[in-house]
Amino acid sequence: MNPTQDCGRRIEDLSDYLDTGVSADAGHIDHCPQCQARLAGLRSLSAAALDLMADDVDSAGADGAGWLDGMLANLRMETRAGRAIPLSGGPLDELTETEGAVIAMVRSVGDSLGGALIGRCRLEGDVTVAGAPVEVHINVSAQYGYPLPSLAQELRDAVFAKLQAHTELNAVAVHVAFTDIRPPLEDMGGMIDSDVTGEERP
Repeated sequence: MNPTQDCGRRIEDLSDYLDTGVSADAGHIDHCPQCQARLAGLRSLSAAALDLMADDVDSAGADGAGWLDGMLANLRMETRAGRAIPLSGGPLDELTETEGAVIAMVRSVGDSLGGALIGRCRLEGDVTVAGAPVEVHINVSAQYGYPLPSLAQELRDAVFAKLQAHTELNAVAVHVAFTDIRPPLEDMGGMIDSDVTGEERP
């Protein structure tokens, strides 16, 4: 398969598989990097949707639906295999990892940090050339109540660490753009106003 092509499985079918664990195409899904990356993204979307519902989905209005639609559109685009990133090996080895796999890994960093959900992610630079400088750009949906400067630095540090541990990319910068603020969870209670203002909520 051409690594830039989509494997052809629909997001809707993968969503059904995630919900039921049953699919006539399970053999392909379980071994396809694109499908696995999309399933990981769908899990993140499901967690974000539950957060919205916990704080009253109606209050989010049309913006909430638009945000989820945008995430799905990015997921379809970014989980294609993309460019082949070279890895070092023996003289007879031709080792690579896919751009889509790296993007899925970067997105997983957001899941590991409280208050952040990574939406669009792109790698700028010639990732097909070993040692070429690469800049990572991520769009982030933040949970209300988390200080954005410190959250951005946490994300940068975590993404750098992940790339250094699992890739050979020469990542020179990680750019964080907060494109959405999600409503707070009800169970955060008085912590929210305290985090933002430095004062306890009366």
